[in-house]
Amino acid sequence: MILVTGGAGFIGSNLVAALCERDAGPVYVCDLPDPPEKARNLEKHTVAGMISPDQLPAWLEAEGAGIEAVFHMGASSSTVVTDAEFVLTNNFDLSLMLWRWCTRHNVRLIYASSAATYGDGKAGFDDDDGIEALSRLRPLNLYGWSKHLFDLDAVSLANAGVAPPQWAGLKFFNVYGPNEYHKGGQESLVVQLHRQISETGKARLFRSHHPDYPDGGQERDFVWVGDCVDIMLWLYDSPAVSGLFNVGTGSARTFADLARACFAAMGREAVIEFFDTPDHIRKHYQYHTQAAMGRLREAGYDRPPTALEDGVGRYIQDYLATNDPYR
Repeated sequence: MILVTGGAGFIGSNLVAALCERDAGPVYVCDLPDPPEKARNLEKHTVAGMISPDQLPAWLEAEGAGIEAVFHMGASSSTVVTDAEFVLTNNFDLSLMLWRWCTRHNVRLIYASSAATYGDGKAGFDDDDGIEALSRLRPLNLYGWSKHLFDLDAVSLANAGVAPPQWAGLKFFNVYGPNEYHKGGQESLVVQLHRQISETGKARLFRSHHPDYPDGGQERDFVWVGDCVDIMLWLYDSPAVSGLFNVGTGSARTFADLARACFAAMGREAVIEFFDTPDHIRKHYQYHTQAAMGRLREAGYDRPPTALEDGVGRYIQDYLATNDPYR
């Protein structure tokens, strides 16, 4: 019996699909399956039950005896929300409740942290889970801080011997893939570029305002959602592995690379236009992210990442260009 919080969301629904495909046993989902695009993320898979987030503590006490692992993917993931109480209640308090419950009941916990915890990247992108290293990080938004605060709590509690039998916090970088269509402005750039190219024949990217980066040369670690799922399933199959781990490819690629991959997957000639980065985000704009993947490799995960061109090609041709883009 497995519980996936946020199981109707982007990464969560891809994980639920994979768990159902491998017949991992009853899969319960804690989420609110709305708007309609989010509800459709689970239509192709049979889950054992749906739990509303506000009912989760009571459900765990009444029905949780058979749970062997919790995948905690649920969160308020917007990077522009400014309601601190709302974000901390959803991202910190709920996570801490699950940590304590899993500790008491000897249940494994794999949870979603975020690359947003690294802030502007000046402290690097190394997933060192020592308290001293973590304390140097300065997230740039409330979402990043909520994830960072829980990472600090998780490591502190684990160091004190108060932890689930296995725990892993996953710092997801720029994830793209099917079932993200409910995210609005938080959709990956692949969806946005596919839409732009389909409608106008052109891709529009932010102009660079940094002397070290050309227009379109801003870099991100773009990771295929299938790779994220593979890492989570590997952790599920490796109960002795615990800690904080980056989830990326280990290779930064440019926005121009991503745009050209979209044009190639659509069989079109690349036409890219640039426009100024809006003033309200320019001050904190990141020009480079790249996951350090050494700790996960040292822990035993050896599957190579999906190349950007392959992942974008698969996403567009197998999903976005079809009548049914859902996994």
